[in-house]
Amino acid sequence: MADSRLPLAGIKVLDLATVLAAPVTATMLGDFGAEVVKVEQPEVGDFTRNGPGSSAPGRRSLQWVQEGRNKKSVTIDLRSERGQRLVRELVPHFDVVVMNFRPPTLEKWELTPGSMAVLNPQAVIVQITGYGMSGPYSERGAFDRIASAFAGLTYVSGEPESEPTRTGYAVIDYMAAYLASFATVTALYDRDHNGGTGQVIDLGLYEAGFRASENALQTHAVFGEVRERRGNRNDQIVPASDFATADGRRISIHAGTESLFRKLMGAMDRRELVADDRFSTREERIEHQDELYAAIADWARTQNADEAAHRLNDAGVPASPVMSIADIAEDPHYRERGTITTVSDADWGPLPMVAPLPKLSATPGRIRSLGPRLGEHTDSVLTEVLGLEPHDVDQLRADGVI
Repeated sequence: MADSRLPLAGIKVLDLATVLAAPVTATMLGDFGAEVVKVEQPEVGDFTRNGPGSSAPGRRSLQWVQEGRNKKSVTIDLRSERGQRLVRELVPHFDVVVMNFRPPTLEKWELTPGSMAVLNPQAVIVQITGYGMSGPYSERGAFDRIASAFAGLTYVSGEPESEPTRTGYAVIDYMAAYLASFATVTALYDRDHNGGTGQVIDLGLYEAGFRASENALQTHAVFGEVRERRGNRNDQIVPASDFATADGRRISIHAGTESLFRKLMGAMDRRELVADDRFSTREERIEHQDELYAAIADWARTQNADEAAHRLNDAGVPASPVMSIADIAEDPHYRERGTITTVSDADWGPLPMVAPLPKLSATPGRIRSLGPRLGEHTDSVLTEVLGLEPHDVDQLRADGVI
């Protein structure tokens, strides 16, 4: 793998962002070969540096080791006028600039996407904010939790009788990173292959969650319906839900088509239910779903989750135990497929982490380095990219700019 070709080799990314969608966008570009220079606040660094494991002196957090991978760390105080000038001097040297500061902050620093486009008309400027750069809420701040609430995702998550529940992972942040990475590569392709120029990618964090809202908006517009919380069920796809098993776990089963329903009943040794008038058609199964789910739940309570999943999948019914991270760490599919990779780290030793995704057959992503120490590359970037002399760098450090 050391000599394999990386598809974004030669693309230079300036990462000015922090917490979490925007810097992960840069991480994903770095996974596929882009050279990423991350600018961090002196003595503080990116928010993810303060995660689990960072309490030991000099040790990098576990989250930073992964999300800071394939990046160079440069410390510049963006709150200082000299630091802002340094960033403006860096911009012409990069193909992509990734940011997530609110518009008023960027205006104060003279680092708006528009001003950067003047400095480098060929640059792709990625700006991820809570609500985007336009509209009445553009100056509001947001994190994953707030964006999930505004996008409607939180409202539909949870059991019908319970309060709305946020997802357990920062799903919106990562979905936004996927969207922004796609948009960046699209803009670079237009620039490099269609004779285009640089452009600004303006992504509101909430928009990533809203894009996943299926047909909820159209259904509301046409029928006046509001999608509500249904827990693990989908009223239009029956049976499809999660069930408790005998070993104290849960199993997720999807048998919402005619063929899959027949296969599920066969695997449960309940073939007589196929001919039952309550379940003989899709419409009847939806109408009598409570009775059907009770029958499946009775069967699941007699099963071991792993054994039931094997039995159902062997019968052609999609099913999986509801996996904890401990289950995932031991699951052979994650390892053999390469979804999890283990990398040796100076602080932590052999460390498992999410591999570069998605898998490409000819030009797969690669972890070339793990999250660097704060400011590890400050001197080399400022001298090699901007041509500063070592004594200039020393003075900037003495002045607290870097």
